[in-house]
Amino acid sequence: MSVIAPDFKLSEFIKSLFDNAFWGLMLMVLVGLPAIMMVLFVIEMPVIDGELLTPFLAFTWLADPTRTLPIVHAFMATDMFRVMVFPGFGFAALLAAGTIFVERKMLAKLQLRVGPFYCGKVEGILQLMGDGLKLISKEIIIPAKADKPLFWAAPVLFVATAAAFVSLIPVAPGWVVADIDMGLLAVFAIIGFFPIITILSAWSANSKYPFIGGIRALFQMVSFEIPLILSLLGVVMVTGTLSLSGIVESQSSFPWIIFLPIGAIVFFITMLAELERIPFDLPEAESEIVAGWLTEFSGMMYGLVQLGTYLKLYAFAALFTVLFLGGWHGPMIVPPFPHEIITEGIVMGPVSAQIPGLPLFTQEMLNGALWFVLKTVGVIFFILLPRGVFPRIRIDMLLGLGWTKLIGLCFVNVFIALGLLYAGVLGPGGLQ
Repeated sequence: MSVIAPDFKLSEFIKSLFDNAFWGLMLMVLVGLPAIMMVLFVIEMPVIDGELLTPFLAFTWLADPTRTLPIVHAFMATDMFRVMVFPGFGFAALLAAGTIFVERKMLAKLQLRVGPFYCGKVEGILQLMGDGLKLISKEIIIPAKADKPLFWAAPVLFVATAAAFVSLIPVAPGWVVADIDMGLLAVFAIIGFFPIITILSAWSANSKYPFIGGIRALFQMVSFEIPLILSLLGVVMVTGTLSLSGIVESQSSFPWIIFLPIGAIVFFITMLAELERIPFDLPEAESEIVAGWLTEFSGMMYGLVQLGTYLKLYAFAALFTVLFLGGWHGPMIVPPFPHEIITEGIVMGPVSAQIPGLPLFTQEMLNGALWFVLKTVGVIFFILLPRGVFPRIRIDMLLGLGWTKLIGLCFVNVFIALGLLYAGVLGPGGLQ
């Protein structure tokens, strides 16, 4: 037997539905359609029946699903697609969202709890969406004595820096937003911005708990960035390049973790410290300083910081995959495309133009992306695991580990790389 709340009014309910439909239509007309038209003017239009397709005609074709394939194909060939969708921000944000959900459920299983359960029929699958809507709708509270411009800018800068980090990661052959020759050096430069943003955010809040957390984060990141960089010297020495794509190509026969396991272990430990993950979560120690440098953030400002944190987690896990696990290399498990599609192209509905082959989705690209995602997800699992099984270490132990033990292991790793090169095991005439 259903019971209707006494304050429920059918007329108000119907009015709210019409209001939502009206504002949705207004946003589509005022924002959505102009944005689509702008994209159509940016992308390079395909040739249909010997004539170049115009953006205005392409806009009308969007209503016919059988005609949209050439337009979608042209859009996927643009830099905008790489930045916004794959392998850039959209792809990384999707993996970051999945990481948040999996972490909460995994920790619940480790600690014999339920975890997110009610929001969504299957294991609380819609909890992340509910949390996102909650953060968007919550009021943003700015401390009265805060330095407001810096306080507002910190979350945006944090997400932007994490997105810049993501843009350097090659996901598949030819699929990277920014493929530069000095990619690894650019990674170090971008990582160096995180301590600056953290300390500026903590200082701008003008509150003691964020400031303590910011100072801790500064000490932690500075002490662990040196072994982080030194741990990768072995990879640079055996490959002879700073290009991330070049490092992946050098692992076509075997991953570098086989010959440089010490460097991989040191990089993983320093990666945990850079991500402020347990056991190195002193900057956000909730049992000591509430939430550390995040204490004063609320609403979507806190949501942006969390998004940037998990984007950074994905980027570090992907970087570990690129440097030590062979990146996109792996056995060919994706079946080849039919020969007639490769040679003759695709014909869709009334559109007589053929799209020759599938240059954006070759067998190598799909197989490489699949192996890259599987390896990266595996690394993310091992990054999340310590949170459920390890306690937080003291600040003196943390600094001693970073400045003494890890740096010593880094030099051992460098000597191993030199020994492999001079012994002829690697390099010209060796295995690689």
